[in-house]
Amino acid sequence: MGTIISNILLCTSITVISYAAGNKVFKTYNKAWLNPLYTVTVFIMCLLALSHVRVTQYSSGTGLFSLLLGTATVSLAVPLYKHVRMIKKNFLIIFWAVMPGTLTGVISIILLTKSLHMNKEIMLSLIPKSVTAPIALSVSQSLGGIPSLTILFVCISAVFSLIIGPFLLNITRIRSRIAKGLALGTSAQAIGANRAFEWGELEGAMGSIAMITSAVIMSVMIPLFLQFSF
Repeated sequence: MGTIISNILLCTSITVISYAAGNKVFKTYNKAWLNPLYTVTVFIMCLLALSHVRVTQYSSGTGLFSLLLGTATVSLAVPLYKHVRMIKKNFLIIFWAVMPGTLTGVISIILLTKSLHMNKEIMLSLIPKSVTAPIALSVSQSLGGIPSLTILFVCISAVFSLIIGPFLLNITRIRSRIAKGLALGTSAQAIGANRAFEWGELEGAMGSIAMITSAVIMSVMIPLFLQFSF
């Protein structure tokens, strides 16, 4: 029991301290590619490799964070409640803005994996990459994908969208607060919604509703797209 507790305390401390340091760097330089979600992940991977610690051993000591991931996602409902009237008023606009982005992501994955002759497991792991991590994991498992690959694809997709998204919004001169929030929430999910909150509470609320709407659309539409599988 003592060994288990020590492992939990050590792994939790390493994670918290690493994230705090990574977040400090991110806030100092304000670069999307320095998001602690990625820099800290790479740092911990290198640390585990150098110290010859197995990933399973580290994961067993950080189970609390996996539990809190779902809680953190649910907390995004707070700004939705604050703007519920506006969301009801613009629901159809929101839905029809998010759906093309979500479906385009799924269709492009299916066509790309088929053209590159990738196996079915990789395709099923890639399909949920455009939804928030807890839902992506659940969808990947239900489809028969590889959850660890799905998380990797979710992270890569999100950081790419976080880097490119604001740039595209600027060059296309999109000024609508609603449109900016929906764009980041649909493409970069939770971290996109978090970035949208930096622009304003309305943008953050739109990012949150985009994230939730894309997850619902993904869950409903996936069975229809499975007919295109290998």
